[in-house]
Amino acid sequence: MSGNVMGGGWRARLGRSVLYITTFALALVWAVPMAWAVVASLRPPTDPLGRGDVWFAFPLTLENYTRALALAPFGQYYVNTIVVILMILAVQMVTITLAAFAFAHFNFPGKRAIFYLVLLQLMIPTTALLAPNFATIRALGLFDTRLAIAIPYFGSAFGTFLLRQVFLDIPRDLVDAGVMDGCRWWQLLRHIYLPPAVPTLIAFGLSSTAWHWNEFLWPLVITNSDQARPLTAGLVRFTQLGEIGAQWALLSAATLIVILPLFVVFLFFQKRFIQSFVYSGIK
Repeated sequence: MSGNVMGGGWRARLGRSVLYITTFALALVWAVPMAWAVVASLRPPTDPLGRGDVWFAFPLTLENYTRALALAPFGQYYVNTIVVILMILAVQMVTITLAAFAFAHFNFPGKRAIFYLVLLQLMIPTTALLAPNFATIRALGLFDTRLAIAIPYFGSAFGTFLLRQVFLDIPRDLVDAGVMDGCRWWQLLRHIYLPPAVPTLIAFGLSSTAWHWNEFLWPLVITNSDQARPLTAGLVRFTQLGEIGAQWALLSAATLIVILPLFVVFLFFQKRFIQSFVYSGIK
């Protein structure tokens, strides 16, 4: 018996060691390029990066950040990005909640087939819908607007599926008790279905924010002016400026201007972010 226990303990320690080493290696794969960009962005603009001492550059300077902010309207890009994300989140929370409630609570003809059609959206790559979405936006006269960026994302098959699974776990007896008390469907949704789903909504909102902050191809295609460009499309425009060229320190500074706010927000709310997803996964 003791030999089995010792053997099991040894295997458990080995498994944890392999897990820790693998996690550390994956963290390095992500962290080293990020650290390189941070250090490179702090080098003097005239200091070449090809000398092999990028990690030990002195003196450090913020000149690249001031130049980047002077060369492109990143403030406008920030406003555009935040407005687009708020529009998407506001509509998504309504559409996924109502759709998930309908699939979980009501019985109607074709319910299963319609739900499968919703899930089919998860299997269609975004690029496959680029042309029809573009044609629709042009027909609506919304080209080069913030609304044009947001419209294709007003619904979410993933969010609908995630929330439906939570709603299905709510005890049917509790729902029946609400119906017997005379609750209408919106009262059932508000008082019975939504309270247990709050962590899932938070998790979805955080992941949706991160996704749309980093969304690149659709905003690049549908915008043509700084009045509508979000950060990712604005960064592309920044790299196309003739005076930028291969100034990697300046490009690194511009890239960090785009990604650092989301990174900082995640650092502050990472515990809540992880807990929400763990709760959603358990549900």
